[in-house]
Amino acid sequence: MQADKKPIAITIGDAAGIGPEIIVKAFCQAPELFLNCIVVGDKAVMRRAWHLVAANTKPLPKPMLISMAMQEGLSIQQVGSPLDTEQLPAFGKISGVAGQLAADSITWATQAALRGEVSAIVTAPLHKEALSLAGVKFPGHTEMLQALTAQHLNKTIAQLPVRMMLANRELKTVLVTIHQPLRQALDAITVDNILETLRITHRAELASTGRTPHLAVAGLNPHAGEGGLLGREEVDIIQPAIELAKAEGMTVSGPWSPDTVFMRARAERGRSGAFDVVVAMYHDQGLIPVKYLGVEQGVNITLGLPFVRTSPDHGTAFDLAGMGLADPASLLEAMAMAQRLAGIGSQA
Repeated sequence: MQADKKPIAITIGDAAGIGPEIIVKAFCQAPELFLNCIVVGDKAVMRRAWHLVAANTKPLPKPMLISMAMQEGLSIQQVGSPLDTEQLPAFGKISGVAGQLAADSITWATQAALRGEVSAIVTAPLHKEALSLAGVKFPGHTEMLQALTAQHLNKTIAQLPVRMMLANRELKTVLVTIHQPLRQALDAITVDNILETLRITHRAELASTGRTPHLAVAGLNPHAGEGGLLGREEVDIIQPAIELAKAEGMTVSGPWSPDTVFMRARAERGRSGAFDVVVAMYHDQGLIPVKYLGVEQGVNITLGLPFVRTSPDHGTAFDLAGMGLADPASLLEAMAMAQRLAGIGSQA
Protein backbone atom coordinates (compact mmCIF):
# COMPACT_ATOMS: atom_id res chain seq x y z
CA MET A 1 0.00 0.00 0.00
CA GLN A 2 1.02 3.59 -0.44
CA ALA A 3 2.19 4.78 2.95
CA ASP A 4 1.06 8.37 2.52
CA LYS A 5 -2.59 7.71 1.70
CA LYS A 6 -5.37 5.99 3.54
CA PRO A 7 -6.59 2.88 1.72
CA ILE A 8 -9.92 2.29 0.03
CA ALA A 9 -11.96 -0.56 1.53
CA ILE A 10 -13.66 -2.91 -0.95
CA THR A 11 -16.35 -5.11 0.60
CA ILE A 12 -16.89 -8.47 -1.08
CA GLY A 13 -20.69 -8.36 -1.13
CA ASP A 14 -22.58 -11.64 -1.22
CA ALA A 15 -20.15 -14.56 -1.36
CA ALA A 16 -22.68 -16.62 -3.34
CA GLY A 17 -22.78 -13.98 -6.07
CA ILE A 18 -20.28 -12.42 -8.44
CA GLY A 19 -18.76 -9.91 -6.00
CA PRO A 20 -15.56 -11.80 -5.12
CA GLU A 21 -15.06 -12.81 -8.75
CA ILE A 22 -15.30 -9.30 -10.16
CA ILE A 23 -12.88 -8.07 -7.50
CA VAL A 24 -10.32 -10.63 -8.69
CA LYS A 25 -10.96 -9.82 -12.34
CA ALA A 26 -10.68 -6.10 -11.67
CA PHE A 27 -7.35 -6.70 -9.95
CA CYS A 28 -6.07 -8.67 -12.93
CA GLN A 29 -7.19 -5.99 -15.40
CA ALA A 30 -6.11 -2.90 -13.45
CA PRO A 31 -3.71 -3.81 -10.61
CA GLU A 32 -2.70 -0.17 -10.28
CA LEU A 33 -6.14 0.62 -8.83
CA PHE A 34 -5.44 -1.82 -5.99
CA LEU A 35 -2.14 -0.36 -4.83
CA ASN A 36 -3.91 1.28 -1.91
CA CYS A 37 -6.90 -0.99 -1.27
CA ILE A 38 -8.11 -3.46 1.33
CA VAL A 39 -10.56 -6.21 0.36
CA VAL A 40 -12.88 -6.74 3.34
CA GLY A 41 -14.44 -10.17 3.72
CA ASP A 42 -13.18 -13.72 3.99
CA LYS A 43 -9.88 -15.17 2.74
CA ALA A 44 -11.37 -18.55 1.80
CA VAL A 45 -14.07 -16.84 -0.26
CA MET A 46 -11.46 -14.78 -2.09
CA ARG A 47 -9.22 -17.80 -2.61
CA ARG A 48 -12.14 -19.63 -4.23
CA ALA A 49 -12.69 -16.62 -6.48
CA TRP A 50 -9.03 -16.69 -7.52
CA HIS A 51 -9.24 -20.36 -8.45
CA LEU A 52 -12.44 -19.68 -10.41
CA VAL A 53 -10.90 -16.83 -12.39
CA ALA A 54 -7.68 -18.77 -12.95
CA ALA A 55 -9.59 -21.70 -14.41
CA ASN A 56 -11.38 -19.41 -16.85
CA THR A 57 -8.48 -17.11 -17.81
CA LYS A 58 -6.16 -18.60 -20.40
CA PRO A 59 -3.59 -15.77 -20.64
CA LEU A 60 -2.86 -15.92 -16.89
CA PRO A 61 -2.15 -19.41 -15.52
CA LYS A 62 -3.49 -20.39 -12.16
CA PRO A 63 -0.15 -20.27 -10.24
CA MET A 64 0.47 -16.73 -11.49
CA LEU A 65 -2.96 -15.55 -10.37
CA ILE A 66 -2.61 -17.11 -6.93
CA SER A 67 0.84 -15.58 -6.59
CA MET A 68 -0.47 -12.16 -7.62
CA ALA A 69 -3.35 -12.39 -5.17
CA MET A 70 -1.45 -13.53 -2.13
CA GLN A 71 1.90 -11.83 -2.63
CA GLU A 72 1.65 -8.85 -4.97
CA GLY A 73 -0.67 -6.26 -3.58
CA LEU A 74 -4.16 -7.59 -2.83
CA SER A 75 -4.61 -7.06 0.89
CA ILE A 76 -7.48 -9.02 2.46
CA GLN A 77 -9.01 -8.03 5.79
CA GLN A 78 -10.53 -11.10 7.42
CA VAL A 79 -13.90 -10.36 9.03
CA GLY A 80 -14.87 -12.76 11.78
CA SER A 81 -13.65 -16.33 11.93
CA PRO A 82 -12.33 -17.66 8.59
CA LEU A 83 -14.75 -19.95 6.79
CA ASP A 84 -13.79 -23.57 6.18
CA THR A 85 -14.11 -24.91 2.65
CA GLU A 86 -17.29 -26.79 3.54
CA GLN A 87 -18.80 -23.58 4.97
CA LEU A 88 -18.46 -21.60 1.75
CA PRO A 89 -21.89 -20.53 0.43
CA ALA A 90 -22.91 -22.32 -2.76
CA PHE A 91 -22.81 -20.16 -5.86
CA GLY A 92 -26.18 -18.77 -6.87
CA LYS A 93 -27.98 -19.80 -3.67
CA ILE A 94 -29.49 -17.51 -1.04
CA SER A 95 -27.51 -18.08 2.13
CA GLY A 96 -27.68 -16.70 5.63
CA VAL A 97 -23.93 -17.28 5.95
CA ALA A 98 -23.33 -15.10 2.90
CA GLY A 99 -25.76 -12.48 4.18
CA GLN A 100 -24.04 -12.31 7.56
CA LEU A 101 -20.58 -12.09 5.98
CA ALA A 102 -21.76 -9.29 3.70
CA ALA A 103 -23.23 -7.38 6.63
CA ASP A 104 -20.13 -7.89 8.78
CA SER A 105 -17.92 -6.67 5.93
CA ILE A 106 -20.00 -3.50 5.55
CA THR A 107 -19.91 -2.90 9.30
CA TRP A 108 -16.11 -3.26 9.46
CA ALA A 109 -15.57 -0.95 6.48
CA THR A 110 -18.04 1.68 7.72
CA GLN A 111 -16.51 1.79 11.18
CA ALA A 112 -13.03 2.06 9.65
CA ALA A 113 -14.22 4.96 7.46
CA LEU A 114 -15.80 6.73 10.43
CA ARG A 115 -12.56 6.34 12.40
CA GLY A 116 -10.69 7.88 9.48
CA GLU A 117 -8.73 4.71 8.74
CA VAL A 118 -9.90 4.34 5.15
CA SER A 119 -10.54 7.08 2.60
CA ALA A 120 -13.55 5.51 0.86
CA ILE A 121 -15.68 2.39 0.62
CA VAL A 122 -16.48 0.49 -2.57
CA THR A 123 -19.15 -2.15 -2.06
CA ALA A 124 -19.59 -5.22 -4.23
CA PRO A 125 -23.26 -6.23 -4.64
CA LEU A 126 -25.16 -7.98 -1.87
CA HIS A 127 -28.45 -9.88 -1.85
CA LYS A 128 -31.32 -8.42 0.16
CA GLU A 129 -32.95 -11.82 0.87
CA ALA A 130 -29.64 -13.18 2.17
CA LEU A 131 -29.36 -10.19 4.50
CA SER A 132 -32.88 -10.86 5.76
CA LEU A 133 -32.10 -14.56 6.23
CA ALA A 134 -29.15 -13.53 8.40
CA GLY A 135 -31.47 -11.40 10.53
CA VAL A 136 -30.24 -8.07 9.16
CA LYS A 137 -33.14 -5.60 9.19
CA PHE A 138 -31.88 -3.25 6.49
CA PRO A 139 -33.01 -3.74 2.86
CA GLY A 140 -29.70 -2.70 1.28
CA HIS A 141 -26.36 -0.97 1.49
CA THR A 142 -27.69 2.58 1.59
CA GLU A 143 -29.92 2.09 4.60
CA MET A 144 -27.29 0.08 6.48
CA LEU A 145 -24.56 2.66 5.87
CA GLN A 146 -26.93 5.41 6.99
CA ALA A 147 -27.89 3.61 10.21
CA LEU A 148 -24.32 2.69 11.16
CA THR A 149 -23.15 6.26 10.55
CA ALA A 150 -26.04 7.80 12.47
CA GLN A 151 -25.33 5.53 15.42
CA HIS A 152 -21.64 6.50 15.38
CA LEU A 153 -22.52 10.21 15.30
CA ASN A 154 -25.17 9.83 18.02
CA LYS A 155 -27.87 10.93 15.62
CA THR A 156 -31.19 9.48 14.59
CA ILE A 157 -31.58 8.18 11.07
CA ALA A 158 -33.88 11.13 10.35
CA GLN A 159 -31.07 13.49 11.35
CA LEU A 160 -28.74 11.96 8.74
CA PRO A 161 -30.61 12.03 5.42
CA VAL A 162 -28.83 10.29 2.57
CA ARG A 163 -29.68 9.85 -1.09
CA MET A 164 -28.71 7.47 -3.86
CA MET A 165 -27.04 8.84 -6.98
CA LEU A 166 -26.63 6.68 -10.07
CA ALA A 167 -24.05 8.05 -12.47
CA ASN A 168 -22.22 7.16 -15.63
CA ARG A 169 -20.23 9.17 -18.15
CA GLU A 170 -23.41 10.54 -19.72
CA LEU A 171 -26.04 10.94 -17.01
CA LYS A 172 -26.45 11.53 -13.27
CA THR A 173 -29.67 10.95 -11.41
CA VAL A 174 -30.55 11.21 -7.72
CA LEU A 175 -33.58 9.58 -6.09
CA VAL A 176 -36.05 11.18 -3.69
CA THR A 177 -37.20 7.73 -2.51
CA ILE A 178 -35.09 4.58 -2.61
CA HIS A 179 -35.94 1.00 -1.59
CA GLN A 180 -39.65 1.21 -0.87
CA PRO A 181 -42.72 -0.41 -2.38
CA LEU A 182 -44.09 1.98 -4.99
CA ARG A 183 -47.27 2.71 -3.03
CA GLN A 184 -45.18 3.72 0.01
CA ALA A 185 -42.78 5.71 -2.16
CA LEU A 186 -45.65 7.82 -3.48
CA ASP A 187 -46.56 8.79 0.08
CA ALA A 188 -42.90 9.70 0.74
CA ILE A 189 -42.82 12.22 -2.13
CA THR A 190 -43.29 15.32 -0.01
CA VAL A 191 -42.13 18.92 -0.19
CA ASP A 192 -39.65 18.29 2.62
CA ASN A 193 -38.19 15.13 1.07
CA ILE A 194 -37.78 16.72 -2.35
CA LEU A 195 -36.19 19.84 -0.85
CA GLU A 196 -33.79 17.72 1.24
CA THR A 197 -32.84 15.75 -1.89
CA LEU A 198 -32.09 18.98 -3.73
CA ARG A 199 -29.97 20.26 -0.83
CA ILE A 200 -27.94 17.05 -0.58
CA THR A 201 -27.43 16.89 -4.34
CA HIS A 202 -26.47 20.56 -4.59
CA ARG A 203 -23.88 20.23 -1.81
CA ALA A 204 -22.38 17.04 -3.24
CA GLU A 205 -22.08 18.38 -6.78
CA LEU A 206 -20.66 21.69 -5.59
CA ALA A 207 -18.03 19.88 -3.53
CA SER A 208 -17.20 17.50 -6.36
CA THR A 209 -17.05 19.92 -9.29
CA GLY A 210 -16.47 23.29 -7.66
CA ARG A 211 -19.38 24.91 -9.48
CA THR A 212 -23.08 25.39 -8.88
CA PRO A 213 -24.98 22.55 -10.57
CA HIS A 214 -28.17 22.90 -12.59
CA LEU A 215 -30.60 20.40 -11.08
CA ALA A 216 -33.57 19.24 -13.14
CA VAL A 217 -36.56 17.84 -11.25
CA ALA A 218 -38.59 15.12 -12.93
CA GLY A 219 -42.34 15.15 -12.58
CA LEU A 220 -44.21 12.20 -11.13
CA ASN A 221 -47.18 11.95 -13.49
CA PRO A 222 -47.27 11.58 -17.28
CA HIS A 223 -46.28 14.87 -18.95
CA ALA A 224 -45.50 16.24 -15.46
CA GLY A 225 -49.20 16.34 -14.67
CA GLU A 226 -50.32 18.66 -17.49
CA GLY A 227 -50.98 21.51 -15.04
CA GLY A 228 -53.05 19.31 -12.76
CA LEU A 229 -55.07 17.50 -15.43
CA LEU A 230 -53.10 14.26 -14.94
CA GLY A 231 -52.39 14.55 -11.24
CA ARG A 232 -51.85 17.26 -8.63
CA GLU A 233 -48.43 16.21 -7.24
CA GLU A 234 -46.51 18.56 -9.53
CA VAL A 235 -48.66 21.54 -8.56
CA ASP A 236 -49.08 20.83 -4.86
CA ILE A 237 -45.74 19.19 -3.93
CA ILE A 238 -42.97 19.30 -6.53
CA GLN A 239 -43.25 22.92 -7.68
CA PRO A 240 -43.34 24.31 -4.12
CA ALA A 241 -40.18 22.34 -3.29
CA ILE A 242 -38.46 23.77 -6.37
CA GLU A 243 -39.39 27.31 -5.37
CA LEU A 244 -38.03 26.81 -1.87
CA ALA A 245 -34.77 25.46 -3.32
CA LYS A 246 -34.47 28.49 -5.58
CA ALA A 247 -35.01 30.75 -2.58
CA GLU A 248 -32.00 29.07 -0.95
CA GLY A 249 -29.83 29.95 -3.94
CA MET A 250 -29.90 26.68 -5.83
CA THR A 251 -30.21 26.45 -9.61
CA VAL A 252 -33.23 24.20 -10.07
CA SER A 253 -35.78 23.81 -12.84
CA GLY A 254 -38.87 21.70 -13.46
CA PRO A 255 -40.92 19.77 -12.93
CA TRP A 256 -40.04 18.32 -16.33
CA SER A 257 -41.90 15.58 -18.12
CA PRO A 258 -40.23 12.35 -16.95
CA ASP A 259 -40.33 10.80 -20.41
CA THR A 260 -37.95 13.40 -21.87
CA VAL A 261 -35.92 15.01 -19.05
CA PHE A 262 -33.31 12.24 -18.94
CA MET A 263 -32.64 12.54 -22.66
CA ARG A 264 -32.21 16.29 -22.29
CA ALA A 265 -29.74 15.80 -19.42
CA ARG A 266 -27.65 13.23 -21.26
CA ALA A 267 -24.14 14.31 -22.21
CA GLU A 268 -22.96 12.64 -25.42
CA ARG A 269 -20.57 13.08 -28.32
CA GLY A 270 -18.54 15.57 -26.36
CA ARG A 271 -21.50 17.85 -25.66
CA SER A 272 -22.80 18.67 -22.19
CA GLY A 273 -26.41 17.91 -21.37
CA ALA A 274 -28.97 20.58 -20.57
CA PHE A 275 -28.78 19.70 -16.86
CA ASP A 276 -26.07 18.41 -14.53
CA VAL A 277 -28.29 16.07 -12.51
CA VAL A 278 -31.87 14.84 -12.75
CA VAL A 279 -33.71 14.42 -9.45
CA ALA A 280 -36.13 11.52 -9.89
CA MET A 281 -39.11 10.81 -7.70
CA TYR A 282 -38.75 7.06 -7.21
CA HIS A 283 -36.32 4.17 -7.72
CA ASP A 284 -37.12 2.83 -11.18
CA GLN A 285 -37.88 6.24 -12.67
CA GLY A 286 -34.28 7.26 -12.07
CA LEU A 287 -32.43 3.96 -12.44
CA ILE A 288 -33.87 2.68 -15.71
CA PRO A 289 -32.43 5.52 -17.85
CA VAL A 290 -28.95 5.18 -16.32
CA LYS A 291 -28.88 1.41 -16.62
CA TYR A 292 -30.20 1.51 -20.17
CA LEU A 293 -27.11 3.48 -21.16
CA GLY A 294 -24.95 0.61 -19.93
CA VAL A 295 -24.80 -1.22 -16.61
CA GLU A 296 -21.06 -1.68 -17.15
CA GLN A 297 -20.57 2.10 -16.91
CA GLY A 298 -22.88 2.84 -14.01
CA VAL A 299 -21.79 3.73 -10.49
CA ASN A 300 -23.95 3.97 -7.36
CA ILE A 301 -22.85 6.83 -5.07
CA THR A 302 -24.33 7.48 -1.63
CA LEU A 303 -24.73 11.21 -0.99
CA GLY A 304 -24.95 12.65 2.51
CA LEU A 305 -22.46 10.37 4.32
CA PRO A 306 -19.31 11.81 5.91
CA PHE A 307 -17.20 9.50 3.73
CA VAL A 308 -17.15 8.40 0.09
CA ARG A 309 -19.10 5.30 -0.86
CA THR A 310 -19.50 3.93 -4.38
CA SER A 311 -20.76 0.66 -5.79
CA PRO A 312 -21.21 -1.11 -9.15
CA ASP A 313 -24.56 -0.49 -10.83
CA HIS A 314 -25.66 -4.13 -10.83
CA GLY A 315 -26.69 -6.90 -8.49
CA THR A 316 -25.30 -10.24 -7.37
CA ALA A 317 -26.09 -11.97 -10.70
CA PHE A 318 -26.71 -15.37 -9.14
CA ASP A 319 -27.32 -16.76 -12.62
CA LEU A 320 -23.68 -16.03 -13.54
CA ALA A 321 -22.04 -16.79 -10.19
CA GLY A 322 -19.39 -19.51 -10.32
CA MET A 323 -19.16 -19.52 -14.11
CA GLY A 324 -16.26 -17.12 -14.52
CA LEU A 325 -18.28 -14.93 -16.90
CA ALA A 326 -18.97 -11.83 -14.78
CA ASP A 327 -17.80 -8.48 -16.14
CA PRO A 328 -15.82 -6.28 -13.69
CA ALA A 329 -16.28 -3.07 -15.73
CA SER A 330 -18.78 -1.43 -13.36
CA LEU A 331 -16.62 -2.26 -10.34
CA LEU A 332 -13.63 -0.66 -12.06
CA GLU A 333 -15.73 2.45 -12.71
CA ALA A 334 -16.82 2.49 -9.06
CA MET A 335 -13.21 2.19 -7.87
CA ALA A 336 -12.01 4.97 -10.16
CA MET A 337 -14.91 7.18 -9.04
CA ALA A 338 -14.13 6.51 -5.37
CA GLN A 339 -10.51 7.48 -5.91
CA ARG A 340 -11.51 10.72 -7.62
CA LEU A 341 -14.05 11.67 -4.97
CA ALA A 342 -11.60 10.81 -2.18
CA GLY A 343 -8.89 12.94 -3.81
CA ILE A 344 -6.67 10.04 -4.80
CA GLY A 345 -5.05 10.19 -8.21
CA SER A 346 -6.48 12.34 -11.01
CA GLN A 347 -9.39 14.59 -10.13
CA ALA A 348 -12.78 14.49 -11.82
